[in-house]
Amino acid sequence: MRHRVVRRDAAGYTGRMNRLRMSGRIGATPLIVIAALAVAIGFWAGARWFAAPPLALSTAVMYPSRSAVPEFTLARADGKPLTLADWQGHWTVVFFGFTNCPDICPNTLGTFKQVWNDLAAQGKTDRLRFDFVSVDPQRDTPEQLARYVGFFHPDFVAATGSDDELTRLTRALGLVYARGPEENGTYSVDHSASVVIVDPQGRRAGLFRPPFEAARIVADLAVLAETP
Repeated sequence: MRHRVVRRDAAGYTGRMNRLRMSGRIGATPLIVIAALAVAIGFWAGARWFAAPPLALSTAVMYPSRSAVPEFTLARADGKPLTLADWQGHWTVVFFGFTNCPDICPNTLGTFKQVWNDLAAQGKTDRLRFDFVSVDPQRDTPEQLARYVGFFHPDFVAATGSDDELTRLTRALGLVYARGPEENGTYSVDHSASVVIVDPQGRRAGLFRPPFEAARIVADLAVLAETP
């Protein structure tokens, strides 16, 4: 019995493959590349079309990305501790100053007193909080803090702490303070004049910069109060 030998013609094989490609049948690798490209375009389009729009704010400066605030423990004027947990679950505005401040601090607190009263009239204060943190713990006793901050508004929270805690916290929030030399038995404290905005997750979200305009701050905090 004779066996029939089938010879494969290399030229014929190549020709058939070329005809398959020309007829629309292509290999798997180009398909994978096309599919990956389509997925990438889909993710880009989804991020572009479905991302939350920026907040319509008038004067607040919001950071492009929010940064975590480190854990801290301060002492409130009422004897309770103030910790990072107290800055979560609502929007918090925090101002660092001292009660012997001649102008910046009373002017800022006076503006935010007006802001708070206007927001309260709108029923917007449930998800907002204002904290005054003293950077002069040597002179700002709990009693002094309570009298000073209570003069502006009973809802405002006053606190202070050790220099170690204050320095670590202010640096994390992008602020600074420094005591001047003592003269005639007293001294002053230089400090940042901005008011920090902390989001409901306890992250540094933005700030208000002076000069402060009460009406514009009220409008911005009313927006934030409705924002998760």
